[in-house]
Amino acid sequence: MSVEFRHLRALVAIGEHGTITDAAADLGVTQPTLSRTLARFEELVDAELVERTTRALRLTEAGSRLRDDAVELLARLDHALTRVHPTDVGPLRLGWAWAGLGRHTVPLLRAWRERSDVPVEISRPDDPEIGLLDGSLDAAVVRRVLPEEFAAADTTTAHLFTESLVAAVAADGPLADRSAVSLAELGTQDVALCAASPTATLDLWDQNPPRAVTVTNTDEWLTLIALGRAVGVTAAATTYGHTHPGVAYLPLADAVRVEVSLAWPTHREHPVVPEFAGFVRGHFRDLVEHASPPVVLSL
Repeated sequence: MSVEFRHLRALVAIGEHGTITDAAADLGVTQPTLSRTLARFEELVDAELVERTTRALRLTEAGSRLRDDAVELLARLDHALTRVHPTDVGPLRLGWAWAGLGRHTVPLLRAWRERSDVPVEISRPDDPEIGLLDGSLDAAVVRRVLPEEFAAADTTTAHLFTESLVAAVAADGPLADRSAVSLAELGTQDVALCAASPTATLDLWDQNPPRAVTVTNTDEWLTLIALGRAVGVTAAATTYGHTHPGVAYLPLADAVRVEVSLAWPTHREHPVVPEFAGFVRGHFRDLVEHASPPVVLSL
């Protein structure tokens, strides 16, 4: 049997993306090439690994078991390759504008530290997309309200999970005691928006958008809301890292989903970024599938 690492990477990519088109784009190969690789892999193991439908692909039971083993094997290989010249690999500089990975940030980075000799240096620039372009960051956690597109050119992204938007209101204001609010209710007031890398924009309001009050950073955003001069809309992870005694966070009854991704420059890829991306995706997949009680996010 001549199973190669390209066969394993093909299976993992198909399992993650669910289509030949997206999996081929992730791997940087053509769709016919990936289809041939999958067919050859199934021939080698004498088993159907992927169920094909008119709309998507789904791993069979055998394919799922093999995918799980392949993820671990490929991660170990990538890790081993980075250890060939360990002094040549600098720290992975990771940034985010607001909430990072919320309450999962510290546990995930601790788990990575136990796994890898390559440290992660974190920072919170005003605009992580600029950091990716100017070389000050190797990777960034980015958010976009679905179905918006991530706009940075020459950038690779790896989907991590999706989360909800929440409302931020003054803790002593008339909305603070509500169990939930709607975008329409928030739209009757001024809305505080960050000038750089805002998660939410006025595009959330299809009709009659509210007046925006622009702030330059998180502290200004929190202060303005605490004073009752504006309300805010932000990713659910913000409620963990940005608490304020004068600000209450409430569920949005009509909240849209926010995609959280890891992004890095394609032309200047840090050696451990692929391994780190695979590790983070695996971390959240296991979290969603096995957490008790369930976590409030989805893949």
